[in-house]
Amino acid sequence: MRGEILGVERRRRWDDDEKLAIVSAVGVGGATVTQVAQRHEVTRQQIYAWRHELKRKGLWSPDAGALFLPVDAPSISDLPAMTNPAPAVWIELRLTKGRVLRFEGDIDEKALTRLIRAVDGA
Repeated sequence: MRGEILGVERRRRWDDDEKLAIVSAVGVGGATVTQVAQRHEVTRQQIYAWRHELKRKGLWSPDAGALFLPVDAPSISDLPAMTNPAPAVWIELRLTKGRVLRFEGDIDEKALTRLIRAVDGA
């Protein structure tokens, strides 16, 4: 029997700390799962499997490493008074072949022309 060696098969062992470090690297600096997988020479599917395994063991959560930063937001009293916008005026246009087109009264003339042609031509 004759055989050929096509490549070197490697079987690596990863401990939970290494898996956690790799899974946690996703999203850091905008890194995608694909980029992290390529960087560590594993498949994307392996990262997803590790994520599932680490979640099951209680070692990883999607919120791990999340930062909450204070935001200086204006109070309600600092906001300008809101005026009630005028209610929209709806116009109904009856086209040939029984078609009806409803649109707001403030629609742009060119947009309305394109819309009428599209509906009438359909």
